[in-house]
Amino acid sequence: MNYLLKDENSIYYECGYSSDNAIFVGLGSESFFITDGRYALDAKLGCRSGVEIIIDRDLISAAKRLLISNNIKKVIIDPKEFSLLNFNELSNGLSVEFELDKNFSQKKRIIKTPKEIELLKNAAKFGTIAFDNFANSIYPDMLGFDEYRLTHLAKEHLSFQGRFELSFSPIVAINSNAAKPHATPTDMKLNENDLLLIDAGLKFERYCSDRTRTISIDNDINCSLLQYFNSEEKKKVYDVVLKAHNSAIKEARSGMKASQIDKIARDIICEHGFGDYFVHSIGHGVGLDIHELPAISAKSETIIEDGMIFTIEPGIYLPNEFGVRIEDTVVMKNSKAEILGV
Repeated sequence: MNYLLKDENSIYYECGYSSDNAIFVGLGSESFFITDGRYALDAKLGCRSGVEIIIDRDLISAAKRLLISNNIKKVIIDPKEFSLLNFNELSNGLSVEFELDKNFSQKKRIIKTPKEIELLKNAAKFGTIAFDNFANSIYPDMLGFDEYRLTHLAKEHLSFQGRFELSFSPIVAINSNAAKPHATPTDMKLNENDLLLIDAGLKFERYCSDRTRTISIDNDINCSLLQYFNSEEKKKVYDVVLKAHNSAIKEARSGMKASQIDKIARDIICEHGFGDYFVHSIGHGVGLDIHELPAISAKSETIIEDGMIFTIEPGIYLPNEFGVRIEDTVVMKNSKAEILGV
């Protein structure tokens, strides 16, 4: 099998190293890492044994020379990784058939190795500690802070003051802003008895964690799944989301379709009259990318297998009122879902 990769995480998976200006070429059993002189030393130190390193200012031309010299007639590329300009430069003048295979690398990575699972467990473990540290610092010190400042402080805790990279920019949303699944910070200030949604993660040796908690702001702030709200409506919605979250994790099995896991949670939310307010899929794969395969959605035909890692994150979002989402990342092990980071 012959293939070209340009995405950093795709290349890292093959080489153990990547840079922001590189192309990986796989030709049968041979592997080539093409980059420019800025990364020559790092590439030699970082790439796995057996990967040939090629230093060239013009990555596309170097890749073309490899294809020509090896008399390659067919090669796979992921159209998501190459711009139209890159593809035109690559294909121009070549008598090569390019097979477009969307998510090519993610398909290879969909079943995690034992080493990857351990890395993802560590990411989740540190993510859990960061959540707890952030929650413990909220009351009373952060009361009156707006979402901008809360998000900044969440980043400090998630990164352990710069030790780790973040999986993505954290979502820290109060009350009505939490009704937006991908909320961005506002001037809204945090007060007692508010609802606060936190969706965040960190990277451990490039592998991501992802977790969401919806918490009640009182004098006993914590990130446990047991939350107590003064508002009956908030309590009702939270309990429905929690039931959907717990049921999907408890009933997930290897051998079922991913859509069945989505259905477990969605049916519970619909039965309680909130179906129109659950506006996204139940989950997504997590690994080197924060969103990767498998897709855990109502339309996904993917068959769940041991070694897959993905999120379970049901939510209910009531416009202009509040939103609740609860998310954990799970690994399929011995046919069942096991929460990472517990």
